[in-house]
Amino acid sequence: MSSHTAYRWGRLIARRKRVVLIVWVLVLIASAASYPALKRSLGAPNYGIEGAESSHAAQLLEQRFAGHGAEQDVLVFYSPERRTSEAAYREVVARALGVARRQSYVKGIVGPYDRGARGQISADGHAGIALVGIAGDSRQLVERANHIQSAVDPLSRAGVKVWLTGYSPVANDITKVENEDVERAETIGVPVALLVLLLALGAAVAAVVPLAIAGSGLLLTYGVLALLATVLTFDSFLTTIVTMIGVGVGIDYALFIVSRFREELAQRAHSERAVAADEVEDAVGAAIASSGRTVLFSGAVVALALATLVVIRAPIFREFALGAASVVICTVIVALTLLPAVLALLGDHINKGALPTRMQPRDSRLQEADGQGVWARWALAIMRRPVLAAGTIAAVLIIATTPVLKLRTGVDFGISSLSGTPSGKGEQVLARSFGAGTLAPIEIVVSGPRERGQLSRADSARAALLARELAPTGHNGIAAVAVAAGRDAVLLTVAPTTPIDSYSSEQLVRHIRAALLPPLRASGLEIAVGGATAKVVDLSNETDAKFPLVLGLILALSLLFLTVVFRSVVLPIKAIAMNLLATGATVGIVIFIFQEGHGDHLLDFTGVGFIQVYLPLSIFALLFGLSMDYEVFLIRRMRETWLKTHDNELAVATGVEHTARPISAAAAIMVAVFGSFITANVLELKQFGLALALAIAIDATLIRLVLVPALMRLFGARNWWLPRLNPPAAAAAPEA
Repeated sequence: MSSHTAYRWGRLIARRKRVVLIVWVLVLIASAASYPALKRSLGAPNYGIEGAESSHAAQLLEQRFAGHGAEQDVLVFYSPERRTSEAAYREVVARALGVARRQSYVKGIVGPYDRGARGQISADGHAGIALVGIAGDSRQLVERANHIQSAVDPLSRAGVKVWLTGYSPVANDITKVENEDVERAETIGVPVALLVLLLALGAAVAAVVPLAIAGSGLLLTYGVLALLATVLTFDSFLTTIVTMIGVGVGIDYALFIVSRFREELAQRAHSERAVAADEVEDAVGAAIASSGRTVLFSGAVVALALATLVVIRAPIFREFALGAASVVICTVIVALTLLPAVLALLGDHINKGALPTRMQPRDSRLQEADGQGVWARWALAIMRRPVLAAGTIAAVLIIATTPVLKLRTGVDFGISSLSGTPSGKGEQVLARSFGAGTLAPIEIVVSGPRERGQLSRADSARAALLARELAPTGHNGIAAVAVAAGRDAVLLTVAPTTPIDSYSSEQLVRHIRAALLPPLRASGLEIAVGGATAKVVDLSNETDAKFPLVLGLILALSLLFLTVVFRSVVLPIKAIAMNLLATGATVGIVIFIFQEGHGDHLLDFTGVGFIQVYLPLSIFALLFGLSMDYEVFLIRRMRETWLKTHDNELAVATGVEHTARPISAAAAIMVAVFGSFITANVLELKQFGLALALAIAIDATLIRLVLVPALMRLFGARNWWLPRLNPPAAAAAPEA
């Protein structure tokens, strides 16, 4: 979009403001009404990989083990006073199993007293478990697990408690805990954001507008996702991520446009009368032509970066990419349509509730920054020692990046945060009495060669030998092994001694696949290792394999896009290099804190020895795009002065002077919004929130206020070089 087109668009929205506002009110009402349907449609997180061994194992289980279902959950019975042999205990178990058996979607149940039960009563006799096979897709499994839990809750009596636990019950309770975490984080982050907005913009009305725009962008996103959920499957973590990103990005984008609108309005102000309607429309058009275009470019870069994640064959990455891209795109739409209408309606009332003059932003009071303000003097000071400044910051960021060399990934399901929930209480009993891995054990499906399909006597003997090799020894990390026969197949259920989402359990899966199965596969047997832990291993492998491809795509697309936006060869290369440094340092610090456990007491978490498997790539894709709005905002403002003066140092100083305050404010808001999630109980929210907050803080301070001015000074006029494509300065229209 050219400056002229953007200006005309802004004026058009301003002239039709009432119609635009009415349409938006209707759209937002419809979006709000669709939110409950979106919540109901969410399922459990799908960590599977299309075509991976764990996915093949899941297919074989459904095909060849009728009582297994799509998922096997566990009814946990526990009483500290009564024993499983007592009549009152047996009565509670019988009632719970009766309720479960009456559900049409329950495909099989093995109770603790059944003839085929093995190891389903604890050694002390106080705990018992029943295995429940449930059919359905990920969305149905969550609903059905919730229904069973609700049905068995009233059955606890005589001191005997009943809980349902397993993958989907845990996902249900994790969603509730995450929602509480989000609400708590918002009560911290939003008031801080409002305070920063008030200080940055210097007026109460101006400060409230970005918050309203961010909320509108979120509502629109929920409406879009509710429509998509009718044909696609999303998990419960989606709305958490969308809310986190939407609040930060929405305030960020609106702040830039509101700040520029007030500056344009100040240039047209008259002491003897209010700003005329035509002048307000002109100010709106100018704000959209400058900061509005920056928002559009930034949103496009974020969407392009996130789109690269779809090359990973994992629903969790695709859902993240779609959700994050949707909220960014919806926020851009709101910023370029609803916000101009709101600004046109407010006019100079945007300055109501103004702070004292000395606390007002300089750009909202002066016609033009002259390169002599505080931030301009800062930039000039940096440019007097560019090698020292650039070298110091680069060294600090490189040192912060070094922990990346020790990166270890996995998936923490958040079970440790569920101590007060039904699934969490059931898991605690499982871990204490039967082994932590009983929650969702490793499942090894052994079937005959494809050409004959059936298991021969020799094949069955080999499967039995594998079961003996996996028998608990006290030091091999295995708590129990169960063998079940199915239709032309044998199922070995292996319960690790460690939690299903631990690094030790992942290593057990890798050991089974690499050391125990090759001889059996060489004999012609078809073997697949599945279960929740195996899915995590396959997800880690897929992520590691696709990381170079995603990285290359993001770099190539960003380079191409920024070359067009900046009309320069040097500036995009520098921007990409600086973003790599900032993102690498962020991931390095997150590894230092969470993987190595150096911040466990300060941030109140128990380290698991790894980083969430999707965090490095997701953070890289998201932040590579988000940081570009600061880059575009800053560089385009520098270019405006460069085209007028061809004085590189003045261009840099003036650009920093114009943008340092809104960039710093926007960064402070994002840090407050994202950083508030370190109060979360769920570890992945802590990791994600801290990573985003760190990256934004590094980018807005070390990168934009130090490294950019230093490198701009070192490269001089070469910053603006583009062979045969740069228009003459005299013919170029001013840009911002």
